[in-house]
Amino acid sequence: MNLQSDISPIPKDAASMAGGWHAQIADDKDMLRAARDLTKDLAEARGRIFWPDMLISAGLGYAGLVGAMAVSSLPLALFFGLISALAFYRALMFIHELSHIHRDALPGFRLGWNLLVGVPMLTPSFMYEGVHTLHHKRTQYGTIADPEYLPLALMKPWSLPAFVLVAMLLPIALIVRFAVLVPLGLIIPPLRTLVWQRFSSLAINPEFRRAAPTDKLRGRVLWQEALGSVWAIALVASTQVFGWRPLLIAMAILSLTAVLNQLRTLVAHLWENEGEAMTVTAQFLDSVNVPPPGFIAEIWAPVGLRYHALHHLMPSIPYHSLPEAHRRLNAELGGESTYQGANHPGMLPLVARIARSTMGGGARR
Repeated sequence: MNLQSDISPIPKDAASMAGGWHAQIADDKDMLRAARDLTKDLAEARGRIFWPDMLISAGLGYAGLVGAMAVSSLPLALFFGLISALAFYRALMFIHELSHIHRDALPGFRLGWNLLVGVPMLTPSFMYEGVHTLHHKRTQYGTIADPEYLPLALMKPWSLPAFVLVAMLLPIALIVRFAVLVPLGLIIPPLRTLVWQRFSSLAINPEFRRAAPTDKLRGRVLWQEALGSVWAIALVASTQVFGWRPLLIAMAILSLTAVLNQLRTLVAHLWENEGEAMTVTAQFLDSVNVPPPGFIAEIWAPVGLRYHALHHLMPSIPYHSLPEAHRRLNAELGGESTYQGANHPGMLPLVARIARSTMGGGARR
């Protein structure tokens, strides 16, 4: 069945009109109704999928890390390092699911993920919980209040490589945060406030300032931050016993993981909004799906992130149900529907689109 859209079509030169075409888009009620009605049975997060996926990914990450440290051959070390980075990348992306699933769903998963992945990688779940949901607020998406939005398509051409390459410094920043700034914050309250507001969120908006944690989050912050601080100090201290090589290898792998995630973030949206509030449909069309038949997207956008636009449409659906939700909506809405406007063929065309916008009339900052 092909439901007709009740919105104006996206202008063909939308990239050159960056920041303006969103205001012309009203909500496609047919698409929103179909998304609601066709996915009612897909909201349950299934532990039998979450646990093995996370454990296998983390296990491969640690195995690759040990392999990279153990071998003397540079090609082998690079091979093991790549396997480790890709596996840790997938394991780390479960932090996105943790920010959405109900606190009573998947008993023990949040704790297990933090102990196996979040704290060892110095990215405990509190750094995303209570932050990412702001990105999904109807009136905040794409505005100055959105911690995860930058109008990259409207910025200067140099901003794109800078946006990606700065992620290489993430391991250093995390060690400094947890090993130095957190302990100092215990005796310097203003520093503690600064660290919380500016350096406690996986955010890309430099204007974002994090509010004080809610009561239900405060307890998780305390133990996760304490463990992270102890672990970061132990990592630095380990260099006096094992030398710098193991830590530098681990940091290089985490750096590669961070760059992969930043590349994925670069093409998660079209970044063409200039700060105005948007309808749900406009937010959907500013976001990106990279659906099958291509399989490479499952590597660079794992744990359901290849369906990022669909996730913005239905954020409560767990990652393992997104392929089925996509199949149902495709079949119901048809090839000429608004839904197809968020489907893209791959990373390179998306990067090229954003780059053209920055080099053309779109670059304003």
